[in-house]
Amino acid sequence: GLPLTGTIQASGSRHASLPLLAACLLTEEPVTLRNVPDVVDVRVMLDIIRSLGVVVDDLGFHSWRINARHINGWTVDPALTSRIRASLVVAAPLLVRKGRAKLGPPGGDRIGLRRIDTHI
Repeated sequence: GLPLTGTIQASGSRHASLPLLAACLLTEEPVTLRNVPDVVDVRVMLDIIRSLGVVVDDLGFHSWRINARHINGWTVDPALTSRIRASLVVAAPLLVRKGRAKLGPPGGDRIGLRRIDTHI
């Protein structure tokens, strides 16, 4: 066969982006994330962190600036948490920054019982 040559741009991963967005809550410094996919789960996670008072700027080209200098409260709206299973990943950053966290039950697929301890 012939060797392959060239370059490609790998698309962003939802499974990588969701915990990275939650991790932005750990710092008071602005964080810029690039190559974030435009999918429903990511949009819901952005809504979750916005609901906590975090400033979220759309930089275009699948890039976001997250500024969690001020987090308002430690409770996440159950209407948001019920939309994605990954909503659980904001619990630890909230515990670190606010000393408390209250989240509604996570959403997600209906495949069957799934463990949540791996998200905590």
